[in-house]
Amino acid sequence: MSTSVGIMILFGSLVLLMLLRFPISFALGVASLFTGLYLGIPFFNLFQKMATGITSFTFMCVPFFIIMAQIMTDGGISDRLTKFSNVLIGRVRGGTALVNCLVSMFFGGISGSSIADVSSIGSFLIPAMVKEGYDADYAIAVTCTSSVEGIIIPPSQNMIFYVVAAGSGLSISTMFITGYLPGLLLTVALMAVSFIIAIRKKYPISEKKSWKENIVIIREALLGLVTILIVAVGIVAGVFTATEAGAIAAVYALVITMFVYKTMTMHKLMQCLMKSLKTLGTIMAIIATSSAFSYCLSYLKVPTLVANTLMSISSSPAVGMLLMIIMMVILGCFMDMGILLILLTPILYPVAMSFGFNPYHFGLIMVLTLGLGLLTPPVGTSLWAGCAIANKPIEKVIKGFLPFYVTYIIVLVLIVVFPSISLSLPQALGYAV
Repeated sequence: MSTSVGIMILFGSLVLLMLLRFPISFALGVASLFTGLYLGIPFFNLFQKMATGITSFTFMCVPFFIIMAQIMTDGGISDRLTKFSNVLIGRVRGGTALVNCLVSMFFGGISGSSIADVSSIGSFLIPAMVKEGYDADYAIAVTCTSSVEGIIIPPSQNMIFYVVAAGSGLSISTMFITGYLPGLLLTVALMAVSFIIAIRKKYPISEKKSWKENIVIIREALLGLVTILIVAVGIVAGVFTATEAGAIAAVYALVITMFVYKTMTMHKLMQCLMKSLKTLGTIMAIIATSSAFSYCLSYLKVPTLVANTLMSISSSPAVGMLLMIIMMVILGCFMDMGILLILLTPILYPVAMSFGFNPYHFGLIMVLTLGLGLLTPPVGTSLWAGCAIANKPIEKVIKGFLPFYVTYIIVLVLIVVFPSISLSLPQALGYAV
């Protein structure tokens, strides 16, 4: 049995099944079974790895965060956060664009998903911005790029994917905490470039509201913000684990939307749970089969081969990181971010460790780098969603993205060069990093 043939079977069957439009979980599982059959790996070992992947305590926080996000979205909390953001910063030049960036930061603390951000917030903010007099390409660019804040601001599903795929006993709570300062940096950077463009193009100032209206908006929004604070403060202060924070936040969101806002009915709750179950089922299947796929990668020593190849090019950690980032950027143009995290983490994580990188710092770099793929054609799911909402073709709006691409890359470079941006907060709080 040849290792090279095993690698060809593993990746060849995966690519073939993906090209045939099979679900990624099915493609990962079948590729692992074909490879195991060739290598003589007992199927019991693969199934055991699949079961282990979804029964770990680390994974337990996922269903709670999914339910919490769905309740908050369907319960109208995201709408209240938008109005709250408008009260804070809406009365400046290009205020609606700044609101877009800020509410995406808040929404990142709810959904942890870029596509969810664009689909929900963008559905009313993009048309609103165009109606106010903003150019369509600018409105789409602001919405899509700011939505990526959600992939690094906890609770981030993508960070959970990274921790599970790394399989090295990493802490979800610590991984979450590394995302707060970089998420804030990205938000401020995107707001800055949005404001500069708004000044140059003389975009409008948002309509002024009365003090009475503002007080009502703030009071209602603060109740919803407590849900985010339960996750953020609870984890940061060490009061809750990520799993406990997700469970408590989900219960709190249900109480607020059902008994205070009164926007959540039993019928709507059942719909929320059904939507959450569908999402959870998809994620569980991907994580289970990716665990078997990772086992085959380790068995074939693929991470070692990749590490040796990169080190043969250069033993410099800086060059190694640059090569890995280039690889992730290129692949991100053609494959979905979640899939790439599942596939690349078992390969690149050991490589990064051999170069001496911090596992949490590398995880943040990996998530942020792959997040760029959400904004770039041809796959860019967030880009496509924004264009679909505005009913504009990508080729007509891509020029508006250029200043935001540059800003995004500058933030990524800063985070790579200065690890303290991501590691200083968990270190200050006494977390082992």
